[in-house]
Amino acid sequence: MRIALIAPPWMPVPPPLYGGTEVVVDRLARGFHAAGHEVLLFTTGDSTCPVPRQWVLDRSEHLRMGAVVPELRHVVHAYEAARGFDIVHDHTLAGPVYAQRFDDVNVVTTNHGPFNDELLDIYRVIAPAASIIAISHSQASYADGLPIARVIHHGIDVAEFPVGDGNGGYFLFLGRMAPDKGARRAARIARQAGVRLLIAAKMREPLELEYFDGQVRPLLGGDVEFVGEVGGQQKLDLLAGARALLNPIRWVEPFGLVMIEALACGTPVLTYRQGAAPEIVDHGVTGFLCDVHDEMAEAIHRVDELDRRACRAAVEERFSTERMVADHLDLFDSLVAGSPVARAG
Repeated sequence: MRIALIAPPWMPVPPPLYGGTEVVVDRLARGFHAAGHEVLLFTTGDSTCPVPRQWVLDRSEHLRMGAVVPELRHVVHAYEAARGFDIVHDHTLAGPVYAQRFDDVNVVTTNHGPFNDELLDIYRVIAPAASIIAISHSQASYADGLPIARVIHHGIDVAEFPVGDGNGGYFLFLGRMAPDKGARRAARIARQAGVRLLIAAKMREPLELEYFDGQVRPLLGGDVEFVGEVGGQQKLDLLAGARALLNPIRWVEPFGLVMIEALACGTPVLTYRQGAAPEIVDHGVTGFLCDVHDEMAEAIHRVDELDRRACRAAVEERFSTERMVADHLDLFDSLVAGSPVARAG
């Protein structure tokens, strides 16, 4: 097949540091290319993904994230570049709306966010002309009758993640400095349990800085340390050396890529029983699913009961890039052949 992928214009593909969607797009592009398909990645000029690429924006627009003009300019040029391709796999929000002006483009779009009221209004416009992929069954359950073509969990290149033994002696929070991600909760839980916590988080936007200064900074000191935003080998080393990942999310997270990255390093995950977490973490085997703050503080003292080999094995079996790529190609094959696509959700 000829497959065009459209990445969001906000970060390079792959991202140098934080950027879950861009990580997934990078792995899909490489996977489709390795499987022998003709791939075009429409991204920004500072991307380095080793597949054929085109762009109109020389650099990613992270300082204008969410702005209409750069995203619309990006997708206008993307759809021009993608004309004649069998599948256009669009990871933007504006793109599938814009694509409805064409009647000869086979569009597939992945929703990387929640199906909340705002996004549902937009996806109801998108749905008649594009096949929608959900990234978890939890996310799909909020689609409110929208046709979901497939639920496809994210995957990672497991071999890139070193298996660690947790000998760093610390627990780790890794994510974004935002209330819904729970850096403050992680700090409070670690203090209650009397363990060392390292907080590694993206902190660039004004709201992220405000949350850090007001809610997280006062809890630093002693055994709770902020180490900044991490990526590359530093991130892998932190994950492998952690006794467990503390992931106290308090929202219906559509997936949670950091959880499978931790498990790939053999690092158990402690998280709340919300969103996609129960689809990723096997309670009592690869981590603990908790309901309240005190329960997570108590679970910290049980992480040595878990087998780190089981954490790694779960990712190898269920969350590999190979499985993710194969699931997408199976859907694309059906669409190109004109076969009815099973609907989920």
